[in-house]
Amino acid sequence: MKFPAPIQQHAFTAIDFESAGAATGRTDVPIQIAMAGWHPQTGLGASYVSYLRSTQRIAWNAQKVHGITLADLEDAPDLLGLWPVVKEHLADRVIVAHGKGTEKKFLRAFPGHGFGPWVDTLLLARATWPQWKDHALGTLCDALGLTPAVQNACPGRRWHDALFDATASLFLLEKILHLTAAWSAPLDLLLQPDQSAWHRHQSMRR
Repeated sequence: MKFPAPIQQHAFTAIDFESAGAATGRTDVPIQIAMAGWHPQTGLGASYVSYLRSTQRIAWNAQKVHGITLADLEDAPDLLGLWPVVKEHLADRVIVAHGKGTEKKFLRAFPGHGFGPWVDTLLLARATWPQWKDHALGTLCDALGLTPAVQNACPGRRWHDALFDATASLFLLEKILHLTAAWSAPLDLLLQPDQSAWHRHQSMRR
């Protein structure tokens, strides 16, 4: 499917999950979800964040990263119960994630949901700064001076909180669009950042 309309005309929603962590013999499960809206012409929009109910033990290495405990999940809804909220935030939006594999995997809980297209800011960052060795979201935002803006937008939250990370990916996307002046380019340019069309656009900006 092609998306020829200019980037600046599309509405975006970033999504991020935090999980219980993988372990031998068990499937990883989401324990926090966040969605944050953004439009190139109006900036940040509506957001939503919630813990997700789970009886699965949280792996120590995952808990060390995000700090979420089973106590935080008490009385939280399960992911399937949030279908109306997820649909409200993601339907008819361009979906943004930094490393979209995890987010796409957990959204399989809703078979045939049809959300997308997807913009992966990890792939965009690698295409924009191929000379950088570390393209982790926090590293990029620190290097580009974006972290204070994310902190201001998400007071009281930190890295590896789902809302903080989702919002950070939007600030990163906006920064890339500013640097490349790609606002009037077709959305397709963002969907396949490793292809020659992206590199041609980059070359034209130099």
